[in-house]
Amino acid sequence: MEELVAKYRRLDPQEIIRTVQTLHQRIEGRFPGSGLGKIAAELLCVANENVTRVQWIQKPNILLRAGAVLLSVSLLTVVVGLLMHIHQFQMTDYTNFIQALDASIGSVVFIGAAILFFVSWETRLKRQRALKAVHELRAMAHIVDMHQLTKDPENYFGRATRPARLPKREMTPFELNRYFDYCNDSLALISKIAALYVQGFQDAVLLDAVDDVEDLTSGLSRKIWQKIIILDNLTRSLPPEITVADPTMLDEGEP
Repeated sequence: MEELVAKYRRLDPQEIIRTVQTLHQRIEGRFPGSGLGKIAAELLCVANENVTRVQWIQKPNILLRAGAVLLSVSLLTVVVGLLMHIHQFQMTDYTNFIQALDASIGSVVFIGAAILFFVSWETRLKRQRALKAVHELRAMAHIVDMHQLTKDPENYFGRATRPARLPKREMTPFELNRYFDYCNDSLALISKIAALYVQGFQDAVLLDAVDDVEDLTSGLSRKIWQKIIILDNLTRSLPPEITVADPTMLDEGEP
């Protein structure tokens, strides 16, 4: 029972990969050779790559940690050695005491900064690699948005605004609606892949970057939903034979 509950408290990378694969198959089944299908294929590759990256990030790097501990202990040993032999220094007058105190404070600050650098070494390396992957996902979200950007329902089906130059791919209202849905699904999966990086790696900088990706995908999805609403309103004014899709092209699981 506990294992079943834990399953629904964490994102499963393999389930995300299977969902991306299903989305790619559906896009190719309805829009073969489309740019959106190629994006879904690339997203599937990215999802597989990110599983390996996430596993590397979440796994403790024993070599780096051992090196950081060794260097930190070496610095602390030097400090302890100086404190044990401090009686050998001549600090009988006020001037020598102030100079020794100032040098000691500077050394403590420097040694503390060095220890902090060594301790955070592993975190910074993992953060750098994760941020690079998150930036790639952000770029993919913009690419998805570019593919739906020129698909204006009013230009496709508006009687008064129908352009003289037809779009490259003729779509029925139903097909355009599915295209918008696939764009929304792609954006949602991009945000889920980004969320994998902070699931087992607590880092404030990375968390902010992932939140930015989620905000970006949510904002782009809202724009697509506005187009879907406009499309639905336009569909009501069109003849039924134009709005009905080929039943053989329905996705698996669709009514």
